[in-house]
Amino acid sequence: MSTTQGDSNQQDETRRELIIQKFKLFRREGNNLEFVDQSGQKLKCPICGNTVFIEDAERGQIVCASCGYVLMEHILDTGPEWRAFTPEEKEDRARTGGPLERVTSEELVTRIETTLKSPDLKKKLEILKYKKWQQRIRVQTSYERNLVQATHELNRIAHQLGVPKSCMDEALAVYKQVLKSGLVKGRSVEAIIAACLHMACRMQGMPRSLDEISQYTRAPRKEIARCFRLIARELRIRLPLSDPRQYVPKIVEQLKLPGDIAKEAIRVLEEAKDKGLTAGKDPAGLAAAAVYIASLLKGEVRTQKEIAQAAQVTEVTVRNRYKELAKELNIKIPIK
Repeated sequence: MSTTQGDSNQQDETRRELIIQKFKLFRREGNNLEFVDQSGQKLKCPICGNTVFIEDAERGQIVCASCGYVLMEHILDTGPEWRAFTPEEKEDRARTGGPLERVTSEELVTRIETTLKSPDLKKKLEILKYKKWQQRIRVQTSYERNLVQATHELNRIAHQLGVPKSCMDEALAVYKQVLKSGLVKGRSVEAIIAACLHMACRMQGMPRSLDEISQYTRAPRKEIARCFRLIARELRIRLPLSDPRQYVPKIVEQLKLPGDIAKEAIRVLEEAKDKGLTAGKDPAGLAAAAVYIASLLKGEVRTQKEIAQAAQVTEVTVRNRYKELAKELNIKIPIK
């Protein structure tokens, strides 16, 4: 009798596994469920032929709504025990999720520091030896050594430029792709990571020019630009075109101008874009000219030299773009 019952239980278990693999959830109304396979055929109860099943969350079972046949059992509820009705509530109540920042090879290890305040020279030498071996063990492969070096360089450049954490994470992700593809061999790590940072800033809509980035690294601008083109070509990364409007807040902030000037400059750039005046022009130069026009219209005048320095362009560029925009858009500049 027990053998027969064991065979029956085994057959039921095999049938349930086949059902789980073949059928997927089709419709849910409260606790009522319906399942269908790839051909659209509904799952039927093997006892009574009913197609509606009930989910019993307390017992972890799915049973037939008509005869009570247990279709599936030992189901684990992987959802949260709390409810949220808005995205804000969900974010506040969630206790898990992805990491807040990308973890490099050196951030999940114990660091041995040499801050021991002891007159015993033997102990100090012993700790120095432990620290040296700990550093050797922490970074073993050439991939890890290269990544650690690039991460230190990225942090240094990003903090000097005031780049947000999102751009740093994106730059590190691009650099890992470059490192895996072997494009770093024979090239400067500083130039590659600077090019990755320039690319990440454009992806995040917070552009930093190559001239700005090259000021804080030993790699020349020409080499950074060459690495940038190489990465974009080999990894097939399609970057969005630089929008002059993205440069306006940075220029306005450096010149300490009010917000209405930024709003006016963006309006000028949008009108210029509608008329096709921005095609083929340096976005930083266009943004600088628009800020200059807005400052004249709003009475918060800044010289062309000041605006050129804030935008990292030449005075000639500001002057030429200013004349083009004022003429083509028919902007009447008040005479001071």
